[in-house]
Amino acid sequence: MEKFCGALVALVTPFKDGEIDEQGLKDLIEFQIAGGTHGIVPMGTTGESATTDFDEHKRVIELTVETVAGRVPVIAGTGANNTLEAIELTESARESGADAVLSVVPYYNKPNQEGMYLHFKAIAEKVDIPMFLYNVPGRTVVNILPETTARLAQIDNIIGIKEACGSLEQISDVIRKCPQDFIVLSGDDFTAMPTVVIGGRGVISVISNVYPQGMSQMMEKVLAGDIAGARELHYKMYDMMKLMFSSPSPGPSKKVLELMGMIGDGSSRLPIPPVNDTAALEEAMRDLKLI
Repeated sequence: MEKFCGALVALVTPFKDGEIDEQGLKDLIEFQIAGGTHGIVPMGTTGESATTDFDEHKRVIELTVETVAGRVPVIAGTGANNTLEAIELTESARESGADAVLSVVPYYNKPNQEGMYLHFKAIAEKVDIPMFLYNVPGRTVVNILPETTARLAQIDNIIGIKEACGSLEQISDVIRKCPQDFIVLSGDDFTAMPTVVIGGRGVISVISNVYPQGMSQMMEKVLAGDIAGARELHYKMYDMMKLMFSSPSPGPSKKVLELMGMIGDGSSRLPIPPVNDTAALEEAMRDLKLI
């Protein structure tokens, strides 16, 4: 499989007594690799990058690179709504040995298309590392348009995008307008399979945290043209996909990992609340034979 393609996990960050659980992080990475995950994405928004400080953020990326040890690609989340901070995090990820970075559209500031273009251009020109854009308008309020993505795709080290707009129309426009080697990854588990069908190369997935073998198998099948096999897995995982966002993410995925015994503490940092009602999660876990 090509590098940066297939099922990449938007890895959660385990905590213990409010601090980063380094052994828990290592164990999760081993679980992912054993489950066939095609790449690890630490410190994205699912990794609670918004509530970790700079030192913690850098340490998670450093530890991930060390633990993975080249077995699969590491795409480090280094986005920020402050261009200078994003540059600092990106430079740190490069020094840690990450294979690429994932940089989210600036949130809260509500930049226009030119502001987004200049933000990503500044990062790419300052730090020599392959970069994926991350468009998630449901969280950032603004939507990077296909035309802007196509402009950014002309910059040598901007090699792809995690597209979590939820619109196959927009994803089609991105694929159509960008160079053939530009890597479009779904940012939503629901659109992972159809995104590949229309020309995408994979997904950065939340459900992969708890069921890496299912998502990796689905991506392998659809990339190989086995649409029927991929569709069967899509619907097998569908209930759990929905439940991953039944309360603010990554609360549900961390609770499932706790119930699986993969992490000792499934809590997130505030303002993400604890998940207390686990009945639906446990039913979906039984369906996937996770318990």
